[in-house]
Amino acid sequence: MSFEPKIISFLCNWCSYAGADLAGTSRVKYAPNVRVVRVMCSGRVDPMFVVKAFQSGADGVLICGCHPGDCHYSEGNHKAARRIPLLKRMLAQLGIEDERVRLEWVSASEGDRFASIVNEMTEQIKGLGPFSPNGGG
Repeated sequence: MSFEPKIISFLCNWCSYAGADLAGTSRVKYAPNVRVVRVMCSGRVDPMFVVKAFQSGADGVLICGCHPGDCHYSEGNHKAARRIPLLKRMLAQLGIEDERVRLEWVSASEGDRFASIVNEMTEQIKGLGPFSPNGGG
């Protein structure tokens, strides 16, 4: 049986969630490995949410927000972008590979882009193999 990763995706309400919805309503095919958590803004994704996702069995975490300059809350996506390098350094200390966390900008009109990102990340995580909280990746 081949490994199918579980990817937790935090999608901003205003752009990325709508982009994912567009992919669904347009019947764009993409890997079914993503479990969506709708958040009001990518800037509201607390780093501990990401840690908790891995503790709960996620093999990867995808954070999607509005394109820079289009944030409903003005600076939320910039806040998310500043947090990611720090988060990845912290996760490295916990034995979690850099490639298991991804930040992307997806607008409400980019259903195809959302599907493409999900497919790319699914293949990338398959290549890394399952995440084991007891022994790193």
